[in-house]
Amino acid sequence: MARHTYLTMKTPAEAREQWFSRIAELGMDTGEEAVPLAVALHRVLSRPVEALRSSPAFHGAAMDGIAVKAEDTFTASARRPLRLEIGRNAFWINTGHPLPEGCNAVVMVEHVNVEEGGAAVVIEKAAFPWQHVRKLGEDMVATEIILPPGVEIGPYELGALAAGGVTRPMVFRKPEVAIIPSGSEIVELEKAKEEDLRAGRALPEFNSIIFSAMIEEAGGHAHTCPIVPDEPELIREAIRSAVESGADLVVMNAGSSAGSHDYTADIIAGMGELLVHGIAVMPGKPTALGIVEAAGRKVPVIGTPGYPVSAIVAMEEFVLPLLARWLKRDVRRRESLSVVPCNPIPSRPGMEERVRVKLGLVDDTFFAVPLPRGAGTVTSLSRADAVIPVARDLEGLDAGKPVPAVLLRSRKEIEGALLAVGSHDNTLDLIDSMLRRTHPGFRLTSAHVGSLGGLLALRRGQCHLAGSHLLDEESGIYNRSAMREHLKGMPALLVQLVEREQGLMVLPGNPKNIVSFEDLCREDVRFINRQRGSGTRVLLDYELKKRGLSAVRVQGYRDEEYTHMNVAAAVLSGRADAGLGVRSAASALGLDFVSAGVEEYDLVIPCRYAEDARVQALLEVIRSEAFRSSVQAMGGYGTARTGEVIWEYDGK
Repeated sequence: MARHTYLTMKTPAEAREQWFSRIAELGMDTGEEAVPLAVALHRVLSRPVEALRSSPAFHGAAMDGIAVKAEDTFTASARRPLRLEIGRNAFWINTGHPLPEGCNAVVMVEHVNVEEGGAAVVIEKAAFPWQHVRKLGEDMVATEIILPPGVEIGPYELGALAAGGVTRPMVFRKPEVAIIPSGSEIVELEKAKEEDLRAGRALPEFNSIIFSAMIEEAGGHAHTCPIVPDEPELIREAIRSAVESGADLVVMNAGSSAGSHDYTADIIAGMGELLVHGIAVMPGKPTALGIVEAAGRKVPVIGTPGYPVSAIVAMEEFVLPLLARWLKRDVRRRESLSVVPCNPIPSRPGMEERVRVKLGLVDDTFFAVPLPRGAGTVTSLSRADAVIPVARDLEGLDAGKPVPAVLLRSRKEIEGALLAVGSHDNTLDLIDSMLRRTHPGFRLTSAHVGSLGGLLALRRGQCHLAGSHLLDEESGIYNRSAMREHLKGMPALLVQLVEREQGLMVLPGNPKNIVSFEDLCREDVRFINRQRGSGTRVLLDYELKKRGLSAVRVQGYRDEEYTHMNVAAAVLSGRADAGLGVRSAASALGLDFVSAGVEEYDLVIPCRYAEDARVQALLEVIRSEAFRSSVQAMGGYGTARTGEVIWEYDGK
């Protein structure tokens, strides 16, 4: 089949309108059904609901006391108490019980004096008609409409339905959504073998798990079909089977792109109508929308890209709005607020983009740090606090200029976060976990831009603290010289987090016998570096300079990663033979480690935040024995001075 080049891409809004219009034109909907109250929670009413009975169905007591005919008590007063006989013109009654015939009021027990023997009572105040009485139909009257159509049934609506005697309300039928994962290289998650994954012989299929959760949360019912290999006839058969089995919508995952083995668009066209192929949004561009026909049924179909982030954008832009349309309810609206990007955010003109970011409230400004933007970086979804939409007519967003962002978490949760920008270390994730557990409402959000980037962010007032391990080549002391250079006028505390062992990470068994920095200059050794401004990059340059080695001789010197774990992954995958990083990263991925010495990794905290409750909670965590024990268990760390303020910078 021919490759597709997306010559006629539509905006998401244009594509939605064309797809939805065709679906409406063909009269596609999911119908309605009656469901028992026990399973009606979160279903959407398809018809107005009339009460089948009045509530209450009788005149009942609203208080404990005596039931009376109000007119019989009009002469009662403190000066002329009225005597009533129990069983003749006064009747003991409990709250909720029906009034005896002829009674129309209740006198509270507190206002009743009982004569000795209990045969009569005395009251000193007249009752008025319907005093302390819940009248028949006070809540609802039979045949009255108690809930309109389109209402999502919640706990309170369940109570109203039950009170009105409606035990099987009519609701919109849940849309049945068939999810078809495709690809000859993918395997079921439970069957994925580590050796196959590492060798690139298999990819674990997990998009269907995400899709199913999104569909169920939106009110649909998801069914995941068996994985289909990249064979056109098998793909056609899977779609046909899904339609024949009663699917209202088919989600075809993967195969919608422009590769030689991407068949989805052509198959949709062959089975019905291909309405759209190519959306002007990043990620999510290869999405295909159409209608397929089988067994006399016409059903909408969407072909989503295989990369998780791209696929999820397609689901958010098209599937969730379609389910909401069928269920006659609004797509969930998230809160928006104004945020300030810490760095410029480039974007491709002509394409809408959805940039996922971490947020931190510093003073009175929400600062945004972009997460990795690759279509396959699913952790950018789980770690994101918000999404910044970038319009198609922009070439990007400027740093420092406020822009709107759509929140993925509650504002309260974001306000409780400390924003740490700077060097990466695995202990930051440990701090976040322990902080959440010991101080609910607080958390640590970290963005990895290197030690120098962290200090510059502090200087710009864009974060609360920075992780740093910048070595001064002349003195051999960490961080102090860099703080004097970049934080003039900003008094700050230097708090030691850990001492950590840096060294060369190599494959198990060290097949190329890399034992020194000199070996990095060998022609048969490929190196993976850290980004400019990172403490590890500074350490590498220092060690090369000390030995009189030129960086030009190091193959891969310009090949950069932003975290120790990404460097370790590059070595593990064979992309590089060696990388400089911390022992804990090497241990986590089972790499061998050639030690190059111990360094300081510190937290730089401006004095103006030192008394902040979140900072105090963080210090409490890192000074705890539980934290030190956990860090030591990771390997390659020293904690003798962890949590100690090792220097107070006066800003001069």
